[in-house]
Amino acid sequence: QDILKYNLLSRTTYLPEVPTGRLRRILKGSLYALTQLPKHPKAVLQSLNAIKFGKLAASFELICRIVPFLGKGPYDIIHCHFGPFGNLGVQCLRTGALKGKLVTSFHGYDLTSYPKKRGKQVYDMLFEYCDLCLPISNHWKNKLIELGCRQDKIAVHRMGVDLQHFNNLSDAKKRISGKTRILSVARLTEKKGIKYGIEAVSKVIEHFPEVEYLIAGDGPLRSQLEGLIKRLNLETHVRLLGWMNQEEVTKLMLRSDIMIAPSVTAKDGDEEGIPVALMEAMAMKLPVISTYHSGIPELVIDGQTGLLVQERDSAELADKLIALIGSPSIARELQEKGRNYMEEHFNIKTLNADLEKIYKRLASI
Repeated sequence: QDILKYNLLSRTTYLPEVPTGRLRRILKGSLYALTQLPKHPKAVLQSLNAIKFGKLAASFELICRIVPFLGKGPYDIIHCHFGPFGNLGVQCLRTGALKGKLVTSFHGYDLTSYPKKRGKQVYDMLFEYCDLCLPISNHWKNKLIELGCRQDKIAVHRMGVDLQHFNNLSDAKKRISGKTRILSVARLTEKKGIKYGIEAVSKVIEHFPEVEYLIAGDGPLRSQLEGLIKRLNLETHVRLLGWMNQEEVTKLMLRSDIMIAPSVTAKDGDEEGIPVALMEAMAMKLPVISTYHSGIPELVIDGQTGLLVQERDSAELADKLIALIGSPSIARELQEKGRNYMEEHFNIKTLNADLEKIYKRLASI
């Protein structure tokens, strides 16, 4: 809705694809260089400086990357979301294609699987040129320091949700008669750990046969999860609902009793940030169970704002579900404390005001 409210599509520019083959990149880059050189000679020549930019310049890849930014700005703030786009921002600054203070937010894969694949030095240039790094959790702050970022260039800035949007919904949940509904909202990838949620539910139904587990989302592991559901004879208890829009997910939450996010570290090192689905559930006073994973314990405090289990421990997850289903008073306590914690630490309006202060401070330096 905010995209429409602020007419953001009219202000949006999409990056062109960089050709994959080296010869195609050189041809495309040469065309860009010839057409842009008369208007932006300094930036074009810098982008072709192989001494300064190495392979990026030698293969004409950099000119392909910076073309959309030529002739725009200068800007007070250049805010890049995810580390690789922070690297692109640095390249634009060093060629002169962009001018402004550079801010980079780090969310998850950019501090796990990406450095593992590209090497720990992947952000060295970014840490030198970036004015501020904004990890979404203390967990990622520590990772940035480990990778070599100066602590005085780091400020934790969390993701959040619009709590006002959920105000009228948090007390309107409707329980389905005779059923306990467990919900997960996640892309079907390894790090979401949905496999362990399914395994846990197979144990829960031995105690509570009326349990239903709904999984909203799609992804590459769908067929594997369908096979697991079949092997465990859970077809009447577990349903993969596929991708759903925000309105549909909200309706699901209204008709659910417990949200679980059994997140794990993937084999390639990929980790979650702090799942927004958990924030939305807590904003709607839905009790949550998740794992000791990444920054999640900064949102879900075990026994206070929700419950936590170890990664990949479906038996422990089942035990926590059984305890929560059998203790409505505990569920109500978690609901209230979870919502209050959201108001104190994950309110998007407060976080946006904080970000505005960060922008103004940087712009004035």
